[in-house]
Amino acid sequence: MTIDIKTFLAVYFIIVNIVGFIMSAVDKSAAKRHKWRVPEKNLFAVSLLGGAVGTLISMLLFRHKTKHKRFMIGIPLIILAQILLLHFLLFKGVIAL
Repeated sequence: MTIDIKTFLAVYFIIVNIVGFIMSAVDKSAAKRHKWRVPEKNLFAVSLLGGAVGTLISMLLFRHKTKHKRFMIGIPLIILAQILLLHFLLFKGVIAL
């Protein structure tokens, strides 16, 4: 069984965004209960790996980390950088959709 790159990338980004969404939601829940928290570096790491959209949606939906400038600026900047990278890769013909 083979899988083409488009399918692989689509599945990858769906999964990593679900992970980003869940991690942020779990961290918000833990914060409310004064329990163990997801380290901020892990939230940024999953965002850098492609889960920034899921992380941002979760942040806005659950009002989590919305008072932290590094998240409210950093996560959208990661999304912008990923869009620019995708545009560059498409424009240069490195990948084709």
